[in-house]
Amino acid sequence: MRLPSTHRRAALVLMAGLLTGLPAFAGEHGSRDEATAMVKKAVAYIKANGPDKAYEEITTGKSFKDRDLYVIVYDLNGKNLAHGANAKLVGKDLINLKDPDGFPLIQKFVELAKGKGSGWVEGYKFMNPVAQKMESKAMYLERLGDTLVGCGIYKD
Repeated sequence: MRLPSTHRRAALVLMAGLLTGLPAFAGEHGSRDEATAMVKKAVAYIKANGPDKAYEEITTGKSFKDRDLYVIVYDLNGKNLAHGANAKLVGKDLINLKDPDGFPLIQKFVELAKGKGSGWVEGYKFMNPVAQKMESKAMYLERLGDTLVGCGIYKD
């Protein structure tokens, strides 16, 4: 029995989506709302489980990663405590890190956390770990004690 052409096309689209992890259905980039929700989830997780367990999960686990979204944690001096996309950054003092255009992103994160306590830092570039290219990025941050917890969105 042969399927009608519309059913064959639908089956091919579905199979292609299953084989590639459904990017066409899930969306390539995370949204502002998703980044904000991930930060709130991470803050609650840190409060419930303590920093040691939480930072390990953020850095090496899968609970705080979704497509190009991932969580970061810094102390208010610019030292990275957890990084969902690059474990090699954990433990490094990155307060002087600048994007390719000279934007002092970690300094801006710390300033926002110490000032307003939460919000967005816009207008810098960072390597997208999914696309493997430099893209414009915005980061949502919330202060948690003497740390900041963030999740950013990429805007190609």
